[in-house]
Amino acid sequence: MSTPDSTAEPVTDGPAPASDGQLTSLGTQAARNLATTTKSVPQMRGISSRWLLKALPWVDVGGGAYRVNRRLSLRPGGGRVHFEHNGADDIRVVPGTLTELPALRGYDDLDVLREIAGRFRAREVRAGQVLYEAGQPVTENCLVVHGRFTRYTAGKYGEEQIVGTVTDGDPLGDEAIGRTDPLWPTSVRADTAGTLLVLPREVVREFTDRVPSLAAHLTAYGERQRLPVNRKGEAEMPLQAGHSGEPTLPGGFVDYELTPREYELSLTQTVLRVHTRVADLYNEPMDQTQQQLRLAIEEIRERQEWELVNNREFGLLHNVDHGQRVSTHTGPPTPDDMDELLSMRRGTKLFLAHPKAIAAFFRQCNRRGLVPGTATVNGHGVPAWRGVPIFPCGKIPVTPQHTTSILALRTGESDQGVVGLYRTGIPEEFQPGLNVRFMGIDTAAILNYLVTAYYSLAILVPDAAGALENVQIGRTAD
Repeated sequence: MSTPDSTAEPVTDGPAPASDGQLTSLGTQAARNLATTTKSVPQMRGISSRWLLKALPWVDVGGGAYRVNRRLSLRPGGGRVHFEHNGADDIRVVPGTLTELPALRGYDDLDVLREIAGRFRAREVRAGQVLYEAGQPVTENCLVVHGRFTRYTAGKYGEEQIVGTVTDGDPLGDEAIGRTDPLWPTSVRADTAGTLLVLPREVVREFTDRVPSLAAHLTAYGERQRLPVNRKGEAEMPLQAGHSGEPTLPGGFVDYELTPREYELSLTQTVLRVHTRVADLYNEPMDQTQQQLRLAIEEIRERQEWELVNNREFGLLHNVDHGQRVSTHTGPPTPDDMDELLSMRRGTKLFLAHPKAIAAFFRQCNRRGLVPGTATVNGHGVPAWRGVPIFPCGKIPVTPQHTTSILALRTGESDQGVVGLYRTGIPEEFQPGLNVRFMGIDTAAILNYLVTAYYSLAILVPDAAGALENVQIGRTAD
């Protein structure tokens, strides 16, 4: 008797064949041709939670633009300069970005800025090197090209107290511009090896002696520094308190910015194309046009959130005030870093972080034996720190060096926070701030629909948004 071939595949579709190899009943493969299948609507992997769109209060902008009026600020904050890297030793500051320095804010002579940029010289520093000591005269102005530097001072009992961190693009010593015989208020130490661009103060004096427009600009800047301001740098309103009798009360007014910022609504658009044959013949059991439109809108909303985070004109990452940016002290996001970010504004409503940054923060909590709390938002449990929910947002970029940022926001018009902007009541509105307009049928028998979302974002006062930068998300050796 022969042995059956053990490698032969068993027949699984339908009943076992008869002895002559013929099926005795209808197989399932053939039966499916007559069956009605149960199917899902089209699925999309690109849909995220989009917490930012849900958490922002949205303001209806009737005129298509939103003007943010503020009190006059006599001491505006600075920004970050940018650099051109043309080789290992050929590093130059981009001249136009020198106006990010408070002392040069508003100076528009690009030829002079180019000449100043050309006088900076590169200097390499090693990790642990003390660059400047508190109380020493400021003899040069520096721009940090790369590296992390700690500002520290001696405490009341001689202990070292860290008062700040300086990283890529930040200035050092710029607060001495326009002052006579300035001294370093703190000591500066390099935590990592780094590169500086250095400009001696003698060069600044040379320019002010030779260029009248620069001298006048720096003189006006110095005069503004001496005007009375409140603790936020706004023009002071004269007041008197604790008096008795009938003294003459001071008088004044609250001044406003003459050129307030206006936010025009941005947009994301696409043309949805559906062939008439598909719309006519293949609309059961699901409406093909509606399914196409649903997925197109999901894609538009994803891009909308990306723009609210990354757009250079109004996105959060590019519009957080420089004074509201802090760097991590050691690299990974620690509870100390999150506390510092939280302490920089009143009424923080939410943190926004890349999921990998949230995981890195939890690792630091685990090392300290801390358990982050949770918050319930619209019925969803989300992680929280000090009672402030931490929302994941994959639209916050991660650099090739595996660093990212964590945002902290106060929201709402009534709280002088961050607000989303949109326009409702537009023609053929499909969702708030989004409309779908039929564009006709072309000669290829294709239906065309214009899908448009209008939106923007406004930060009402500088401290409404803050950022923790240089957040390392990679694992470190224990």
